[in-house]
Amino acid sequence: MALLFLTQIGYIPKGYDPKTDASSVRDSVPYRLFVECLLGRMDKGWTVEQLAAKLKTTKATIYRHINKLKEMDLLDEVNVNERGTIRKGYRIRYGNLSKAWNFVESNVEIAMENYRKTVDHLAKLAEQRR
Repeated sequence: MALLFLTQIGYIPKGYDPKTDASSVRDSVPYRLFVECLLGRMDKGWTVEQLAAKLKTTKATIYRHINKLKEMDLLDEVNVNERGTIRKGYRIRYGNLSKAWNFVESNVEIAMENYRKTVDHLAKLAEQRR
């Protein structure tokens, strides 16, 4: 079910073929990042370094996937105490996927309303030019 969701929202592209030694999409970094780390411990903030170490990949790869999720507004930035040092970390927004998705839906609704206003305005301008 998680793979279907991640594909539907565009986080994992349809027909995704991991370019690593992953044997399947479920073994890939983006899938494991979301399912094992972020969903598996929604209460926990993860630093990029922690995620890279757990998933045995580079920080650049982690940032690429984190940024996709941030663009969708699914993640919160949180402070993570790592051996006495406060570092920036990430978690599912509100520590709850359902609440995070409500936030995403609200943003989409607002964007759609704004698009409608723009389309209506453009249509009105186009008619005035005739």
